[in-house]
Amino acid sequence: MKSFFPLLAIIFCLFACKSKQFDTDTHLNYCVAQATKTVPIIPDYCHGPNNFDKDATEWRFNNPSSWTGGFWPGILWYISEYTKDPQWVALADSFTHPVIPAVTRRASTHDIGFIAFCSIGNGYRLTKNPEYKLALLQAADSLAWLFNPNVGSFLSWPNMVARMNWPHNTIIDNMMNMELMFWAGKNGNNPHLYDIAAKHSKTTMNHQFRDDYSTYHVIVYNDSTGERIKGVTHQGYADETIWARGQAWAIYGFTMAYRETKNPYFLDIAEKATDIYLKRLPKDMIPYWDFDAPNIPNEPRDASAAAITASALLELSVLTGNKIKSKEYRKVAEKILTTLSSDEYQSRDKNSAFLLHCVGHIPNGYEIDASIIYADYYYIEALIRLKKLQEGKSIYENL
Repeated sequence: MKSFFPLLAIIFCLFACKSKQFDTDTHLNYCVAQATKTVPIIPDYCHGPNNFDKDATEWRFNNPSSWTGGFWPGILWYISEYTKDPQWVALADSFTHPVIPAVTRRASTHDIGFIAFCSIGNGYRLTKNPEYKLALLQAADSLAWLFNPNVGSFLSWPNMVARMNWPHNTIIDNMMNMELMFWAGKNGNNPHLYDIAAKHSKTTMNHQFRDDYSTYHVIVYNDSTGERIKGVTHQGYADETIWARGQAWAIYGFTMAYRETKNPYFLDIAEKATDIYLKRLPKDMIPYWDFDAPNIPNEPRDASAAAITASALLELSVLTGNKIKSKEYRKVAEKILTTLSSDEYQSRDKNSAFLLHCVGHIPNGYEIDASIIYADYYYIEALIRLKKLQEGKSIYENL
């Protein structure tokens, strides 16, 4: 009889551990429900939801050429992947087609990668529509115009060359656009696109990081000699502070670069960028908008940085060769998602976005404590990735 109780305790423990698994379906269904509320209020397929200001009740909308123009179609593709419902496929397709002309003309901003790959890229991943493939290849050719071989990186903001006297500027966000370039170099007839994406990643790795592996938002280069002139910020608190979303872009971008190249230096820099990010996090795992903002703990949090990081850490947990780190990255990602999925951070009946408490651009005074579409995009991406891992599938399923 005595042996029965230890056995019962083991069974109870196994049940309890299993029951503690993060409930991805509940929160994915929540995303579907919120998107269902958003669809009827969108004016047409050439506009997508962009943000809710704090306490606002109506979406602000963007157009397909906005840097955030690809996130809403991307969300719809993720919903279609989850639900397997052809109505969501049709809706995603309808919002994706207006993006094509916006990304196939000559690039005037690095954001072509964001716009194209989140929308058309997910569409091609799930449907293999040849029209989408052609559009992605054309978008990559367009973006290639911004690569400066003297510097070894892509120009991020052409309008800042004269306005800020930044001859060649590269922002950490630009790593996210390299996914389009790597893909195009592998799937088209121009392997040079892969080569310049790899070169951009190396240049960014060498110049965008401080000694502690925090990132500068912007590096300014001499456009003729390639000399690094200075590191500055545009959206962080100050030039030498750690802008939270910028650090998140670095973690995500170099994790992706390692996936595409298998260059161990990219894995190393992704892990080191992660280390300082995690070291500076508050207990609830949601960063302040800048880790060095002067009035912490009375500074806005940035759920968008948290969502980006959660998605990146799930991929990093798969790619790292260190089993201890793999478990830690996934554990942290689940903790972040647990907080983001709480009543404090989910929008629920406050508006029809997925998340609250995001920050866009505090120095310019907008999107402060807001709901922002890219936070929702990386939140649902992280949920999809976690669901696949929970089911023993590859996060690269359907690639």
